[in-house]
Amino acid sequence: MKIISTEIKNKVLDSMMRLLDDNRSSILEANKKDLDLFNVADQAMYDRLIVTEDKIDGMMTSIKEVRLQEDPVGKTISKQQLENGLDITNKTAPFGTIMIIYESRPDVTIEAAVLAFKANNKILLKGGKEALHSNTILVELWHKALAENKLSNDFIQQLNMNREETQNFLKNPTEKLDLIVPRGGERLINFVKEYAKCAVLVSGRGNNFLFVDKEADWEKSVKVIMNAKTEKISACNALDKILINSNIENYEQKLTDIYQLLNAKGVETLVDADVNNILKDAQQIKDDAIWKEEFLAMKCCLGSVESLDEAVEKINHNSGGHSATIMTANKNTALQFMEEVDCAAVYQNASTRFTDGGQMGVGAELAISTDKLHHRGPLGLKQLVTNKYYVFGDGQIRE
Repeated sequence: MKIISTEIKNKVLDSMMRLLDDNRSSILEANKKDLDLFNVADQAMYDRLIVTEDKIDGMMTSIKEVRLQEDPVGKTISKQQLENGLDITNKTAPFGTIMIIYESRPDVTIEAAVLAFKANNKILLKGGKEALHSNTILVELWHKALAENKLSNDFIQQLNMNREETQNFLKNPTEKLDLIVPRGGERLINFVKEYAKCAVLVSGRGNNFLFVDKEADWEKSVKVIMNAKTEKISACNALDKILINSNIENYEQKLTDIYQLLNAKGVETLVDADVNNILKDAQQIKDDAIWKEEFLAMKCCLGSVESLDEAVEKINHNSGGHSATIMTANKNTALQFMEEVDCAAVYQNASTRFTDGGQMGVGAELAISTDKLHHRGPLGLKQLVTNKYYVFGDGQIRE
């Protein structure tokens, strides 16, 4: 793949920021077409679909942040000279062609493209049909930005395919694919893994847990729980499951308080059998499989555990590997939790809502990876490159 200079890449990003600003009304009009066709009963997806003036500002900010970041291509990772005289340099290199499959969010059309492009990759954008009009105008603006700087549209392409066409494309792509990133639920992830012929980097489900330890500050715990559960239900970093140590002081009163607060906010709260013994009017969980579900709704589960070990075991058995929080004043307890819980991001005394590229200092993100290879957590600009060895010799042969 031909390497584009940082100067040219940044000029494309300058053009795109200007085009977004100049075409606000057209973007909002296209988004309205999508909204008019959408079933607003799915509030979480509707929240992801809608584009506002503030969201357009956010798109421009994402591009600006990436523009200001150092170009990740061609950076030296290591360098050595062997006894036989070979000079070996390991450098960062583009992946090549990345395909991303996502639903609802037109801002992904901006963030995914800006990150892939600055890392010198081509990107194939497979958005959901519910955002077709919004995504189409944004890709058209990308193409204008590329054309203004004498670059091919091939760098940023939109794929409009149904499920069967997508399946066929994954099995027999019309061009070489180097990486696929499915952003969605388990059904989408399993679909891609079944048919893809290249590397798949999973942006997994949320289903995030919060554990209130017996040494937790209750006031802080309530504040964090309410933020993580209710601030934005459509986000993959929202809270779904709450575990409370039954040995905490005033346990029964604290259970009652948090249950009533959640209900007052409109959160449907299901409880396990132990909690149901105290909150007798609460709806008891009938099927333990619900502990594995990501809700993306005003809904959560409230359970009781007797120890840190029990909490860790329950989280590792059920969570999506995304984010988990412990509320505790004991640093040793927190460290044990953070070391043993198998998630991309683990927290002490903070909301899971911070698992986000912008909030974690990465900037714009392609996704939140729950895989352990090639990267875990927010996929920012630096994570969208691979590596390549440059070996310089002078006629050496291996004997």
